[in-house]
Amino acid sequence: MILKSLSLINYKNFTTRAFDFNAKINCFVGNNGVGKTNVLDAIYHLSFGKSYFNPVTSQNINHNADFFVIDGIYEKNERDEKVVVSAKKGQKKIIKRNAKVYERFADHIGFLPLVIISPADRDLITEGSDTRRKFMDGVIAQSDKKYLTDLMAYTKTLAQRNALLKYFAANNTFNADTLAVYNDQLVTYGNPIFEKREEFLERFEPIFQERYKAISGGVENVTLTYSSALRDMPLQHLLTNALSKDRGLQYTSVGIHKDDLHFEINGHPVKKFGSQGQQKSYLIALKLAQFDFIQQESGVPPILLLDDIFDKLDENRVAQIIQLVNEDNFGQLFISDTHPERTEEVVKRTHQSYELFHLGME
Repeated sequence: MILKSLSLINYKNFTTRAFDFNAKINCFVGNNGVGKTNVLDAIYHLSFGKSYFNPVTSQNINHNADFFVIDGIYEKNERDEKVVVSAKKGQKKIIKRNAKVYERFADHIGFLPLVIISPADRDLITEGSDTRRKFMDGVIAQSDKKYLTDLMAYTKTLAQRNALLKYFAANNTFNADTLAVYNDQLVTYGNPIFEKREEFLERFEPIFQERYKAISGGVENVTLTYSSALRDMPLQHLLTNALSKDRGLQYTSVGIHKDDLHFEINGHPVKKFGSQGQQKSYLIALKLAQFDFIQQESGVPPILLLDDIFDKLDENRVAQIIQLVNEDNFGQLFISDTHPERTEEVVKRTHQSYELFHLGME
């Protein structure tokens, strides 16, 4: 699968801009602020129907306009696929594939597999468990429609249960039967999610280990573990036991929405004990393992976006990563960097075809 062309209208800092891409490597170079990352984000938008960096749709519209259009033409399975994402202020965003509007955005997820590696990924280490769950859910959901459906249903039920707990507190009332309905629904959707996450980590962790070893030279010992209260007790029992606490807090304190991933290096949390270089290597290994996993599941090499890849990594490590495109299972690569010469020198070592786009020089 390759992205053949991209056109942008009123997307972020662009009023109009069009690109024709190389089937292997495409590099966006230029000073900070010229829109390199915005082009990568537009490509991400086509795969997921949302921005990687700013989920607020209206804030992705150019300041001087009231709508944006992102138009991409892909070649997949020897046929062209046209995907358009458009948004207008005050209206619902629209995603079209070959001129047909998706009724549910979820139906589009996984059709254009994609992995992004960005300095913003550091949030996976520094932020709370919600960020890490979203990473895990995002990897699984790209190749498992039922998982995504269950996750959306669980999230909706959770919001309803939380609203009911708030209602009970505000009106000094309680109805066990009504609450039991939501408990049953959380169990119905939550158990398959938990099982899929366990199965995913079992397969994903060895892939991650292999990638980290290749990037770091195998010097450090890293681990990636899945933490869930459902390992110790069924969800139904957790909900029953937490009833008094939940009524006091006015929200649901247990369930798969509290799960986490633990990142460790040499037996200690990466967040506290990993150097910047080690943290970056850990994150890149995570994302490359994501690439491998999605490819195994879908049979299609995801598009790979490398945003500001030289950030906190020396050129040799960057060269190692870019060299991966020489492997048979790698597809199309998009890179952003502030130094054209540095980028071109590293890319040339791959002996692959490439295109350099100088932004801010029109």
